[in-house]
Amino acid sequence: MLALLMALASPVAANPLADLVAGTDPRAPQLSGVVGVVADRHRIRRAEAHGLADIAAGRPLQTDSLIRVASVSKLVVAVAVWRLAEQGTLDLDRDVSLYLGWPLRHPAHPDTPVTLRQLLSHTSGIVDGSGYGFALEERLQDKMTAEHWGPRAPGQRFEYANLNYGIIATVMEAATGERFDRLMTRLVLAPLKIDAGYNWQGASDAAIARAAVLYRKGADEVHWNPAGPWVPQVDDLHGQRAACPVRSTTSCDLAAYKPGTNATIFSPQGGLRIAIPDLARIGQLLLRGGEVGGVRLLKSATVKAMFTPVWQAGGAVPGDDYHGQMLCYGAGFHCLSGRPGATDQPVPNARWWGHLGEAYGLLAGLWVDQQRGRVIAYALTGTADDPFKPPHVTSAFASAEDIIMAELAR
Repeated sequence: MLALLMALASPVAANPLADLVAGTDPRAPQLSGVVGVVADRHRIRRAEAHGLADIAAGRPLQTDSLIRVASVSKLVVAVAVWRLAEQGTLDLDRDVSLYLGWPLRHPAHPDTPVTLRQLLSHTSGIVDGSGYGFALEERLQDKMTAEHWGPRAPGQRFEYANLNYGIIATVMEAATGERFDRLMTRLVLAPLKIDAGYNWQGASDAAIARAAVLYRKGADEVHWNPAGPWVPQVDDLHGQRAACPVRSTTSCDLAAYKPGTNATIFSPQGGLRIAIPDLARIGQLLLRGGEVGGVRLLKSATVKAMFTPVWQAGGAVPGDDYHGQMLCYGAGFHCLSGRPGATDQPVPNARWWGHLGEAYGLLAGLWVDQQRGRVIAYALTGTADDPFKPPHVTSAFASAEDIIMAELAR
């Protein structure tokens, strides 16, 4: 597989992806690097990388570089949740309080249970409020406040919130007695022979050596300096594991952690580090109805249920459309509406299932196009200016994403 990816990487002739890294496309800010992959049901058809994985070291970005894919991580969590549901370990419509051992209730709607289906689809009533990631020594139960609940009862509003997935991961631990990072390796990554992990947990030293640094030109998403230097944001590892893979206020003793108390420490909402061709392999799993490479993780009926909208803009349940990017959402999956002229259409008639990712300068996506039998996966590892600053090219997505998705989909 590696030989194939190397053979497909970085063609000599310029293309829209290379132009973005060179800064020669006037429609979008310059990128520090980009990886793009297209696969069908059986093989990778295109894989290329442009730019640098580590600018200070001059190390090129490769197709097998591991990248923090931000909220695309949620989709992989959903695969694991649906596997546990198939096994009877979890019930998507059961009150999650029964797993957690304490009442998770909206203060204004104490008689309305919260379910995994609601958490997976961001219809739980949860909002990020005062924060969605807590320290190793803290309990999720103690950190939930009135600020973490929106204006409507569970099931009555769509509002995208990272905390939903911290709660989901904690439920997974409580139901199995197993740590979230290890669950993800056992349920998804290891069966597919993927060397990856949440907050690098479970990833090999060789994977860490291939880490891609995420960049911005500026200190953060508010203070941009397009004429300035690239500033590392995340995973500037120099080939070394972090002393502590989770947020900790004391000694970072993961051995003392009790599963089911606070799985937000593993960043289930956005902390997956994975190579983009391996991300595409997860897309192939879904495209093929739950089986890839002779490994069946899910029943075809389960995948069909996964690709069923729970919430759609304009329906009976109101919601926040995330600046026009989210008009359709399922139980763990973002779905593009396919409506002509809709703001979520970077490619015309895109009725795709998958997920977006955005954090620390990165923009990423994994999309399954069932109609044309293909998977599109990409990550841009840094942007010189606010990627969402108008004018947009085609959709409400960042201009660079519109360009990347159109190029990979052509």
